[in-house]
Amino acid sequence: MGKTLVLAEKPSVGRELARSLGAVQGRDGYLEGNQYIVTWALGHLVTLADPEEYDPKYKKWDMDTLPMLPEKRKLVVIPETGRQFRVVQSLLRRPDVSELVIATDAGREGELVARWIMEKAGWKGRTSRLWISSQTEKAIREGFRSLRPAADFDNLYQSAEARSQADWLVGLNVTRALTCRFGASLSAGRVQTPTLAMLVAREEQIRRFTPKAFYTVSVRTEQGFTLSRREPGGGRMEDREQAEKLAAKLSGAEASVERVEKKFKQTPPPAAYDLTELQRDANKRFAYSAKETLNILQSLYERHKVLTYPRTDSRYIPEDVVPTLPERLQSLRGGPYNALVNELMRRRPFQTRFLVNNAKVTDHHAILPTEQPPEYREMSGPERNIYDLVARRFLAVLLPPMEYEDLTVTLRCQGETLSAKGRRMLQEGWKAAYGSMVLEDPEEDGEEERIQSLPALVQGQKLRLGQARVNQGQTKPPARYTEAALLSAMEHPGSQVEDRDLSRTLEETGGLGTPATRADIIEKLLSAFYVERSGKSLVPTAKGIQVVGLAPEELRSPELTARWERRLGNIAAGKEKPAAFIQEMRGYAARLVDRVKASEGQYTPDNVSRERCPDCGKLLLEVKGKKGGKMLVCPDRSCGYRKSLSVQTQARCPNCHKRMELRGQAPAKGEEDKRIFVCVCGYRERMGDFEKRRSSGDKADKRDVQRYLAAQPAQSGNTALADALKKWQEENG
Repeated sequence: MGKTLVLAEKPSVGRELARSLGAVQGRDGYLEGNQYIVTWALGHLVTLADPEEYDPKYKKWDMDTLPMLPEKRKLVVIPETGRQFRVVQSLLRRPDVSELVIATDAGREGELVARWIMEKAGWKGRTSRLWISSQTEKAIREGFRSLRPAADFDNLYQSAEARSQADWLVGLNVTRALTCRFGASLSAGRVQTPTLAMLVAREEQIRRFTPKAFYTVSVRTEQGFTLSRREPGGGRMEDREQAEKLAAKLSGAEASVERVEKKFKQTPPPAAYDLTELQRDANKRFAYSAKETLNILQSLYERHKVLTYPRTDSRYIPEDVVPTLPERLQSLRGGPYNALVNELMRRRPFQTRFLVNNAKVTDHHAILPTEQPPEYREMSGPERNIYDLVARRFLAVLLPPMEYEDLTVTLRCQGETLSAKGRRMLQEGWKAAYGSMVLEDPEEDGEEERIQSLPALVQGQKLRLGQARVNQGQTKPPARYTEAALLSAMEHPGSQVEDRDLSRTLEETGGLGTPATRADIIEKLLSAFYVERSGKSLVPTAKGIQVVGLAPEELRSPELTARWERRLGNIAAGKEKPAAFIQEMRGYAARLVDRVKASEGQYTPDNVSRERCPDCGKLLLEVKGKKGGKMLVCPDRSCGYRKSLSVQTQARCPNCHKRMELRGQAPAKGEEDKRIFVCVCGYRERMGDFEKRRSSGDKADKRDVQRYLAAQPAQSGNTALADALKKWQEENG
């Protein structure tokens, strides 16, 4: 009997699979045991060929060579990961390998990773598919006991490849057309461009907005609660004199309780997390970018094994996961959730009506804790933060609804109607999972009337009012998108599509991009200098605003994605063949190129510096880096020259303690370091002086410790200090 080769997507996952399968003999690029050989990709090892691989004429970016429409798609090995591909290929050709198990990520992209490797390596043998949602040993063993034929996922692969080819045809052709037509490094794509268009549209709304002053009147009662004028618009008045007259009329007057309304309400717990919802909350609470959150989740999934598969668009679980809930709850015992876990275990059977929904589970269920107890000491601060969000949401969705009584009291005074709102908690329910944590985002809370504690009041009761106040306010423009808000807009862009069927399709297929790709789209907009970060906000640059205007109109709307996803969904379901879809994309790409060629628009960079590129002589553009600071970049895509002017550092100003900017170029070997630290408060410090100040009193960081350890001579026995340093390094390495 031959051996089974297992292909994972990443080395870390491969090592965990190998440990569970008893493949413990380390080899170059794989692990081997008596029955199993486990190897891995490094993400994609194989990709669609660049245009010049089809024809040498495409090496030069020239409008005359567009559109690029190769008859057959060509796969190439990615040079940077070619060594690992050759390892996988040699294993697939080993005479003792009789079966392949695809163990890449269980989703559309993971299927594509494996199938392209198989095709490029020439594998034709028996193939099975591992489909699991967590990396614990128990999940791996159960998954290998229920392997499925790879043919069951052929339609999923065809959908993934059709998507990839369509993005190649449209994205590369339109990007080259824009760059050649306008003489600048411009790019476009079916997800990137409508996402950027949303940011630009919001910026235009902000720029056109004219603020208007308004006035409101509030008055406090002797019982200690505040009343406000109850009228359409929240009692706002445009005339200050009118507001002051009202305040004078109400001050010290007697009011009569006209009506007391009590409404019993229930608020169900929020659904469990999918990736996008978790990225939103992490951005609101911790200001993590979508990419940072995804990386943290991958670590919690692959390395710590305490969370299930993160790249999911589902917020529910199927019925067959319910029996695992007690074990998942047990993993949370002993930590900050102990009391709630004990309460839930006593209440069994669990209340799961807000968690279980077979119809709403796609490739993977919601993100949940696994049965693996967390080792908090081995987690970084951000990892603990993200784990805490998931754990609390998991507990919340198993708890009953929050029950409360909404109170609204209406009073009459001097011919005016005044009101106040209050709330009386009846049962905390799922809110107990969050304790004193603030759940609402103040930036998104549009409720102006404050909910306050109200005394017991009855109809006809007389109240004496205190001194009334006139409050001045100003209408505000729409807020700029934060990453959290942009992720929401990408997930639910249906409001921008007039066609109801297409709008519904966008909602059903998850909107613009996928949970796994949205973070990369945002990062791409930043790296292309179409967008800049300003605090937590994302602000389109002049370049980004112009490129939206220059891109073909069809690419600016989410409608294209809606149409694509509808077709790709049909391909994945076996209802449509991919060849027809790809042929249509070829024609579509050609039409888009023609529109760019015929465009009468103009592109004018507003960030041209006076410094010329040392390689090609063009004037360099000054841009803001993704992580702050400034840099000079060459506008010629084929040149690619970049020069850093400044970077935002973690070094703190000794005067105001704000983060300082480091200006200047790093010196060549043997040259003096002339860089300087600059703070917004005006403080300036040379690099040499900074190093002296830090060495004289600052605490050593991780690199300092590593340098110290590397400089120590080898010893036959370890000292206590060396042991302590080694342990510190292992815990923080």
